[in-house]
Amino acid sequence: MSGGAWFEGPLPRILAHRGLALDAPENTIAAFQAALAAGATHLETDVRATADGVAVLAHDAELPGGAEVAGLTLGDLRAALPHVATLEEALTALPDARFNIDVKHVAAVAPAAAAVQGAHAGTRVLLTSFSGRRRRAVLRLAPTAATSASSVGVAGAIAGLRLRSPAVTRWALRGVHAVQIPERAAATDLSTPWAIAALHAAGVEVHFWVVNDPVRMRELVARGADGVVTDRADLARDALR
Repeated sequence: MSGGAWFEGPLPRILAHRGLALDAPENTIAAFQAALAAGATHLETDVRATADGVAVLAHDAELPGGAEVAGLTLGDLRAALPHVATLEEALTALPDARFNIDVKHVAAVAPAAAAVQGAHAGTRVLLTSFSGRRRRAVLRLAPTAATSASSVGVAGAIAGLRLRSPAVTRWALRGVHAVQIPERAAATDLSTPWAIAALHAAGVEVHFWVVNDPVRMRELVARGADGVVTDRADLARDALR
């Protein structure tokens, strides 16, 4: 499966986990700009919805003071967290950047899709979620986006690997373009050359998270990994380029 512009460009992919938050708060436009300047090829971020239905870049459901993102309007959220960006603002501010977007709550499905469509970014985003239902829902609204496997798909793929069944692995990963996985899950080492090759045979790219050690980045890519999700895009650039 092609997955559009998200998959253009040479391997390996360096996915900046919430940007590069050395001198700027994570999940902000400044952190994304820093990541791109440091050599990131893609930007990973998280999306929630405000009470007035705006998709904003936020990983946690609650702010440090305890207020919930979902209970605040965008204006109220910015009063408490001035650096917060909307998804559409980030997509518009960085018109050439490729984004990996994790939809964290069902309320964010429609706002996230609307932001992608509003920024004309449908071919340069990958939309995903731990929830398969959320992932499918947002893709119905933004059908040109790429996507990676949700938790059920990953679990099915692991079952296929454990059974040594390419058919089970392919079935579990039908309709997705990538798996974004830890190195180990369900008592299974997913980072072996054999496991990576088996996932490739199912038609997906393989990205490991969250990898901050440059030596380990090089090892994973040497084993066949297509990319890493990392907090340190600056270190990844020097390790993998």
